Amino acid sequence: MSDLGKRDAFLKPSAGSEPLEAAQSRSFHLESPCHACPVRPLSVCNSLDLDELQHLERIITRLSLDQGDPLFDEGEPANHVFNVTGGCIKVYKLLPDGRRQIIGFLFPGDFLGLAITDEYAYSAEAVSASSLCRMPRRDLDVLLDRFPKLEKQLLNVASNELAIAQDQMLLLGRKTAKEKVASMLLMVSKRARDRGQTDNPVFMPMTRSDIGDYLGLTTETVSRTFTQLKGDELIAMERGNRISLANLEALEEIAEGY
Repeated sequence: MSDLGKRDAFLKPSAGSEPLEAAQSRSFHLESPCHACPVRPLSVCNSLDLDELQHLERIITRLSLDQGDPLFDEGEPANHVFNVTGGCIKVYKLLPDGRRQIIGFLFPGDFLGLAITDEYAYSAEAVSASSLCRMPRRDLDVLLDRFPKLEKQLLNVASNELAIAQDQMLLLGRKTAKEKVASMLLMVSKRARDRGQTDNPVFMPMTRSDIGDYLGLTTETVSRTFTQLKGDELIAMERGNRISLANLEALEEIAEGY
């Protein structure tokens, strides 16, 4: 056999073997953290199939935060975007007089860091021990051009963020303290249900101060309102920062102002 023939025989897969690319893909499917991620069905990356997911895996860095750790601050260069895979993250803005307005709370499957400008428009901090996937914006932009369905998924995320912001505007408007707290409990419950997670009891890892800064109430008012709802047997405090919604119909009526 000639040298060329020997080379071709060496490169040709043997009977029953699989091409190298297919073997690498199969190995990725079995070993990739993205493939095994339990929150992938809830995340933007769910729009990608397993082969496409390999490209996303290459640009991801995994982060772990302890309670109170900052993720980024308002005004910092918006070089990365993030996907929450565990715990709870709060996003907020600091007012000129030093007061804090919490914009929202993010749970596993939620996406954050999207910015119209080159700087983050808000700050982000871990409410509880949390884990995230971090992606460089520049690399993600390349993937968005390559995979239009990922771009469509991110557009859905942006639309949901707008809807949540509109809900919060209503909360901060004319509602009473009791109506605000009931509305927040129902909203967090609905978001969990929409993502296929447990919606009752509601997971509420945030402090009374956090809830106050989200609803525009003092810490004392938040505590007093929870005590009142508990006394009326509308809610019950459970272990693990969870609140049982004992009377959904009554809470819904309160939230609607009846």
